[in-house]
Amino acid sequence: MLIDRQGERLPEWLDAVRQDGLPSLHTLATGIDRDLDAVIAGLTLPWSSGVVEGHANRIKMIKRQMYGRAGFKLLRKRVLLAS
Repeated sequence: MLIDRQGERLPEWLDAVRQDGLPSLHTLATGIDRDLDAVIAGLTLPWSSGVVEGHANRIKMIKRQMYGRAGFKLLRKRVLLAS
């Protein structure tokens, strides 16, 4: 389903999970149901926000490293120079 982008099969999988005896998967299925359309779109459509998420993750890492060390000017310079 993930590799072949077959998001339309997700409701069938969720039904199979609910019939199974694993409570942790029931919790996962309930969470997926909250935003089913978005999850199906994410499994089906070819677009990805991975690059944007990677940049946001990099900036957050730099921010964590710089916490309490210097002011905004140095943090800004470090984010701009870290490519």
